[in-house]
Amino acid sequence: MSKYATVSVKVPTELKKELDKLGIKPSKLLRRAIQDEIRRRGVEKIRREIESLRAALAKISIEDFVRSIREDREQR
Repeated sequence: MSKYATVSVKVPTELKKELDKLGIKPSKLLRRAIQDEIRRRGVEKIRREIESLRAALAKISIEDFVRSIREDREQR
């Protein structure tokens, strides 16, 4: 069974009334928004990491890269 934590948010009364009027369940909406934001930030973090490695990888020639892979395969 999954464990859950409670997250509370305060919204203006008018906003809550609109949610109710439109039949929107805040818990589902917030859960999805949190998941989307976590995914977005994870992708952004990976992009930054790739960008920081790009300069180092640019210094390695394709020939060196291929040679390294071949040597690694031969050792196995």
